[in-house]
Amino acid sequence: MILHLQTVPPRNGLLWVRHGLKVLRRKPIALIGLFAVFLLISSVLQLVPLLGQLVVLSALPLVSLAFMLASHQVLQSHTPTAAVFAQPLQLTKERRRAQLLLGLLYAASTIAVMFIAHWLDGGALVRAVEQIANASNKGDTKAMEATMGDPSLTSGLALRLALTGLISIPFWHAPALIHWGGQGVLQALFSSTLGVWRNKGAFALSGLAWVGLTLGTTMVLTVVGLLLGLAGLLPYLLVPLGMILTTAFYCSLYFTFIDCFMFGAPRDLPLPVYPAAPANEPPRDPPQDPPAPSAGA
Repeated sequence: MILHLQTVPPRNGLLWVRHGLKVLRRKPIALIGLFAVFLLISSVLQLVPLLGQLVVLSALPLVSLAFMLASHQVLQSHTPTAAVFAQPLQLTKERRRAQLLLGLLYAASTIAVMFIAHWLDGGALVRAVEQIANASNKGDTKAMEATMGDPSLTSGLALRLALTGLISIPFWHAPALIHWGGQGVLQALFSSTLGVWRNKGAFALSGLAWVGLTLGTTMVLTVVGLLLGLAGLLPYLLVPLGMILTTAFYCSLYFTFIDCFMFGAPRDLPLPVYPAAPANEPPRDPPQDPPAPSAGA
């Protein structure tokens, strides 16, 4: 498939968020179930020291692609199953090797970021986390509050978040570019970086929208819980909320891809949205919305 790199206006970032939520609303049980399956398998794998964590990190690019495939299936009025996690490895040997290599590169990059961040802050974050754990075990709330207010904790988290965000840029669209575009690993990483950079305004607005939505819904749920005297149930309510929003975010990745490399995300999602298409090929927009002139990716 020939992909075309496009530049979209920043407001499309809000469109990605809205469409991610709409897709989730169509098949909530199936999509949240996929995320729950991923969490369950990840929890089991992480019981294996080092190797299990490496496998989970390496699988994250494939997980993002699996949710793109799931979103496409929902738009085709199909119900996605756990088979979407294996589909990226079932096309050709070349693409399977490329996806596996991409996963290993992502795991290596993430580990490198953790080491770099640990070196830059002198291990301050690790010490702060250990102090919080010790204070929690002893029931020392004052020590916990003092450690939580430590600037090294905030700066350490911000540093790791910034570095993780930087390495996510080349991997953002890379799995989809390998799967649908047949690109090699290095070409996919370069194309993904170029796609995110060309549409940085839309990605920035989308990120702000997800942060605002997460903080806003969490705050509303917390306030309502406190007013109703259900403070003890808040942890049990916040976990499902986190799963819902995270699943919606993963669903929105599909629209970031087709907006940056296809013919643009649709403005709305009526049924049916797209004509029938092969299971492993993302749909194109209706003929009335021709693609804008763009450079080849």
